Amino acid sequence: MIRQQWYLPLLLLGFVLFYLAPMASHGLWIPDETRYAQISQEMLHSGNWAAPHFMGLRYFEKPAAGYWLIAVGQALFGENLFGVRIASALSMMLSVLITYLFARQLWNDPRKSFACALLFMSFGLIAGQAGYANLDPQFSLWVNLGMLAFWLALNRSSSQRLGYWALLGVACGMGFMTKGFLAWLFPVLIALPWMIWQRRLGELFKYGPVAVLIAIVICLPWVLILHGREPDYWRFFFWHEHIRRFAGEDAQHAQPFWFYLPILVLSSLPWAVLLPATLKQAWAEKGQAHIGFLLLWLLLPLGFLSLSKGKLPTYIMPCLVPLALLMGHALVSCLQQGRLNALRLNGAVNALIGAVGLIALIYLQFKQPVYTHETVAKLLAMTLLSGWILANAFQALRPAQGWAAPALGMGLLVALLPSAMPERTVLSKTPVQFIQAHQQELAASSSLLANDLGAASSLAWALNRTDIAFYDTVGELDYGLNYPEGKARKIGLGDIQSWMEQARRKGSVGVVIRGDGDDEKREIDLLPKDGTRYAQGNIVILIYGQTQP
Repeated sequence: MIRQQWYLPLLLLGFVLFYLAPMASHGLWIPDETRYAQISQEMLHSGNWAAPHFMGLRYFEKPAAGYWLIAVGQALFGENLFGVRIASALSMMLSVLITYLFARQLWNDPRKSFACALLFMSFGLIAGQAGYANLDPQFSLWVNLGMLAFWLALNRSSSQRLGYWALLGVACGMGFMTKGFLAWLFPVLIALPWMIWQRRLGELFKYGPVAVLIAIVICLPWVLILHGREPDYWRFFFWHEHIRRFAGEDAQHAQPFWFYLPILVLSSLPWAVLLPATLKQAWAEKGQAHIGFLLLWLLLPLGFLSLSKGKLPTYIMPCLVPLALLMGHALVSCLQQGRLNALRLNGAVNALIGAVGLIALIYLQFKQPVYTHETVAKLLAMTLLSGWILANAFQALRPAQGWAAPALGMGLLVALLPSAMPERTVLSKTPVQFIQAHQQELAASSSLLANDLGAASSLAWALNRTDIAFYDTVGELDYGLNYPEGKARKIGLGDIQSWMEQARRKGSVGVVIRGDGDDEKREIDLLPKDGTRYAQGNIVILIYGQTQP
């Protein structure tokens, strides 16, 4: 039995051990982490905090505030792995605290508050994204803060309500400047039907304008400055990132309608087996105002996101706080009533998954080795799988005492997995370290070329340079490259030889090629043959000396 006074210190300890400690133990993953690191670094050095630029090109797929926080992290802690990721970790931990406070407001039961916060903190998607530089943790924080502020505004005295409605406005404003219009849609999508159900619509019309006004005040300076500098931003951002992604047949990351159902199950590991009992109890108690509110918060955004053509797993992160609250409520109810079968089954299923993973790893090592000479990584993989098995077996065997043990298994998994991955996976997805190993030669190059946006952004962030030319690749930079200053940086297969000749007359040239397929081999074959070559995994670095004019 965990004593009440240890609840918050234990959550803080988990934050330090499983969120903070592993952040500097592995390189930046492409494409997301290097992109967000480079855009934020560019803001920091250029002083242009209004309009996001990616490697010197206009990049209007997201607003600016998410990049601001990542840039602040790099300013405070250095342009390193920790500095790039600290904004995500802090955003997740603040969401953990919001979950704890929300549960206290709903049930005033310290044990239930701890269970809800612990479950949210150890959900696989949450724990995995906490050490990953992305905008979704920040956006989720603002949605979660807004929902807490809304609930408090409805359940406080008249003298306090205005403050909480104003806090809702701050959260909506910051959410909008992090990921866009969803920050305004989600609160309306949840609050409007709930207020109608509770017959409090007049209260929404009375106080809601306060939140709207504060949100406008928060956003308006940036909106006006950005419009003055980049008048085309809003056209591209609204139509490309919202309308086209939601309804376009060519939407980016297109997935079927049912995509988020299995994602919700996977996201809630290692607690997924508790989902049926949680939803059954929530549905039985849906008549209670707070349970109905949590169900609306979980299901309506999930349904809206399912209607969208473009989908990514991290989009459902704002739905996971209500899920953790409902699941923590159900879990503690089971403990109090002695109904432990769901907990036993949850631990047993998780332990079985870990055992199958460990057996498969051992089998493959004999038949088709996953690890070759990577003894440390192999031992770490076996350690994390063994730890997962033991933690979940404890829950299965002693559910009353070990109900929280799966959280330890998830923490161990998140902390060790990046260092336990096979070398070929790490090398192909984290090129920054290899680039930094040859930083001196690359930095001395007067011209830089890359065939992959992940490799290019790694190169730009590691060298703090934005003048990368793009060899046979466009991708998400298509919009920025169509401006006059971008067209010269687009190098096709037919242009590469003349471009290399001109570039080498000006000085040395550094080239980074990522990939080992037929396309990449053709790209290398078209390059000069006299370069110094370095290769690691599927990354090739070529250094070409200056030629005579």
